[in-house]
Amino acid sequence: MNDNNIAQTKSYDFVQRIIKLYQRLPTSNREYVLSKQLLRSGTSIGANIAEASGGSSRADFLNKITISYKEARETSYWLRLLHDAGYLTSTQFESIHKDAEELLRILGAIQVSTKQTS
Repeated sequence: MNDNNIAQTKSYDFVQRIIKLYQRLPTSNREYVLSKQLLRSGTSIGANIAEASGGSSRADFLNKITISYKEARETSYWLRLLHDAGYLTSTQFESIHKDAEELLRILGAIQVSTKQTS
């Protein structure tokens, strides 16, 4: 279950970026829901990876990694929506979305390797 060290590091760095982005987004009521959803899903990725590290079984580990993967997909969605709605520039979007896609690849690989060794 040591496969998640890179996931822990990358997700922690990603969460820092999500928090900084959230702080820079407008605070109008119209947009608040979008930015709050981004913050929730983005921070949940790392939290679930941390929980996976303390998993009581391989199944528990896989479950938390799967939740992290789903949260990363949701975060990708919110980032695309914020970009398409004009809240993120293309440069901002491409940079942070690239990190989200990298996390998705890492988490997907962890899921596959965990299932294969079960």
